[in-house]
Amino acid sequence: MRRGFSYLRVVDLSRGIAGAYATKLFADAGAEVIKVEPSEGDPLRRWSATGAVVRGDGALFQFLHHGKRSVVGAPGDAEVDALLQSADLVVDSNVPALVEPADLLAKEPGLVVVSITPFGRTGPYAARPASELTLQAESGCLGVRGTADRPPLMAGGRIGQWVSGTYAAAAAAVALYRARRTGNGEHIDFSMLELLNLAGTTATDLTWSLFGSPPLDQVPPARAIETPSIEPSSDGWVGFTTNARQQFDDFLLLIERPDLLGDEKLARLNGRLSRFDEWNAIVRAWTTTHTTEEILERAGDLRIPVAPVGNGATVTAIDQFVERQVFRLDPTGSFVVPRRPWRLNDEDPPPPTPSPALGADNNRIGPHQPNRPTARDPRRLPLEGLRVLDLTGWWAGPAASHLLATLGADVVHVESIQRPDGMRMAGGIHRQDRWWEWSAIFLVANTNKRGLTLDLTSAPGLDLCQRLIAQSDVVLENFTPRVMDNFGLTWEVIRGLNPHVVYVRMPAFGLTGPWRDRTGFAQTMEQLTGLAWVTGYPDDQPRIQRGPSDPNAGMHAAFAVMVALAERDATGEAQHLEVTMIEGALNAAAEQSVEWSAYGRLLEREGNRCPSAAPQNVYACQGTEQWLALSVETDAQWHSLIDVLGRPEWALAPNLATHTGRRAAHDELDARLGAWAAEQELAIVVERLVRAGVPAAPCVDPRGTHTHPQMAARGFSEEISHPVVGRHPVPSLPFRFLDVPRWLRLPAPTVGQHNREVLGRLGLNDAQMDQLEAAGVIGTRPVGA
Repeated sequence: MRRGFSYLRVVDLSRGIAGAYATKLFADAGAEVIKVEPSEGDPLRRWSATGAVVRGDGALFQFLHHGKRSVVGAPGDAEVDALLQSADLVVDSNVPALVEPADLLAKEPGLVVVSITPFGRTGPYAARPASELTLQAESGCLGVRGTADRPPLMAGGRIGQWVSGTYAAAAAAVALYRARRTGNGEHIDFSMLELLNLAGTTATDLTWSLFGSPPLDQVPPARAIETPSIEPSSDGWVGFTTNARQQFDDFLLLIERPDLLGDEKLARLNGRLSRFDEWNAIVRAWTTTHTTEEILERAGDLRIPVAPVGNGATVTAIDQFVERQVFRLDPTGSFVVPRRPWRLNDEDPPPPTPSPALGADNNRIGPHQPNRPTARDPRRLPLEGLRVLDLTGWWAGPAASHLLATLGADVVHVESIQRPDGMRMAGGIHRQDRWWEWSAIFLVANTNKRGLTLDLTSAPGLDLCQRLIAQSDVVLENFTPRVMDNFGLTWEVIRGLNPHVVYVRMPAFGLTGPWRDRTGFAQTMEQLTGLAWVTGYPDDQPRIQRGPSDPNAGMHAAFAVMVALAERDATGEAQHLEVTMIEGALNAAAEQSVEWSAYGRLLEREGNRCPSAAPQNVYACQGTEQWLALSVETDAQWHSLIDVLGRPEWALAPNLATHTGRRAAHDELDARLGAWAAEQELAIVVERLVRAGVPAAPCVDPRGTHTHPQMAARGFSEEISHPVVGRHPVPSLPFRFLDVPRWLRLPAPTVGQHNREVLGRLGLNDAQMDQLEAAGVIGTRPVGA
């Protein structure tokens, strides 16, 4: 990469992973990133998730701050204020803010400011204390995960913070694109609560609305597991994904049970869960008699998404990552880190450069003048005028184009009546007429787009696609690599059609390597990278996180698109992007490989506990399914909890005065707090704890989150009418812009809804389109549906 974001100055006032990862993405793209720290330094400098002795700066801190600079100070100091005035982007995660965004924008109208906070800076919950666990509980994400016989289960690895950083970076990159052209700045008010709902609940709330919203107190809990998923082999664990019916049928062939192919109940997840003991015994009778390697080979031959279950100790040795040199030594030579998850113009990313010592750049940072015009144009959406051809399917690819569409791009989503978008077919409510229009995730990920069907296996369909490519600024696809090559749409052909295009390829595992042509989904990424390894109870198996890896991949792609557009604008040349799903997930799971390679310690499953808080867990209150999520991350919060408890003698024990002591006594604390919580009314005790400054939340049912007081106040879900499914509340984006009252302008398109509109712009008349429809090149109903 020659230029990328090298013209940007980013000032990072944030603390924690989300802001650090957002600004790391900018540093990886060439921006100058200056971290402003207090005199004692960012707490991450002293952090190890396994409690290892940290000499110098912690390994996770170093990974998150490669290539950045460090200044000790705070807003109000002359040096820091000068940096803020010279910045293109300011990132803050503090509550309250270290400096008010409105004050910054009043002085520098072209500045982009990103606030990454637990609840967002507005709404009734804005000042509440929070932790990763309590946000997962409050968002509904906790309520989709686990088995009915145990409490709801947290997704491990602080996944909400990592994906928040990715989303915030993508949103900031888009706002900076506008600022550079119009001089109009922006305040991006980002809510981690909304992010966890969007990325972690698989649109459960919308699904429930599509079912007619029956009363929640008359139905069982929403949490569930997927099966087949992570299964025992004769020598470890192996992960499967069967999102599509064909994949499930092939799985039955894999486990040598073709006699079950006609069982329509087993073909659906809820049917398998209703016969779980029977089904589980069938699966494991086969998997436990084969090694992981045997299963990988046989499942791969059947094109079933499959992966070994990785962890921090094993993931770096997987052959795909070794051949592609995905993991690299930190500049200190003492541990390994994953590279950034995109490649531009077939060039590997440069090796990481060192993280800064505390205050290393005080009085050493030169002047910088942001390159943007004086604001004069109306404040339009940032990507208005950008044309995007979206050839992606399922969730990761559509999530990328969804961000671009919602922020103003003209996005045409292409599928075919022979092979509709897989998310329609896997997620539809099959009891409905035109059931393929009833997939909640499709309805969320494809709002604000136009829908076109084209059979690319036909000469007329391929010709029309090529004509659309010639008119597009960005083309995205997320097939396995062989598919586009088989269509004849190689990079050389696409660049010949459009010498200014940004061509984005989003394969699961990469365009090269032994896994090149394997399919993979979010579940596969979680199984392989270690995200599943750290999700689950210690006495149980690894569990998938159920979704975050899809939007995580999408936002890495959206961010990389903005980098490539900057490179295109600087060079005038077409750009070729490779953004692999797996490498985005490896970055979100980076703490595991970093901790193992730096300290030789393996992060493990802890249920609803985590290294940064003690006590932390989910406790049953009075009534049925009344779950309290509680975290204590500081000694001050512990003392506040003691006050809420009534200062019992056991809580005053000296060994509980420190985090280390509380971690060691966690079993005892869980017993004490469990007995106490069982006597409490959930809503009352949450309010008491929050008022005392203790992170606490109810485990919110994910099927009713559009009415949550905080998300409703911020307008996170927006009602929109769809021509088939009707009017429903649909999640939008997990952040607000200053002058955008709502994000959703168009519902997700029905199959082929905009065929005539889009093709008419290519000059086709009605007779020509009638002929194409008669030939099955275009259409409005899936073949055979």
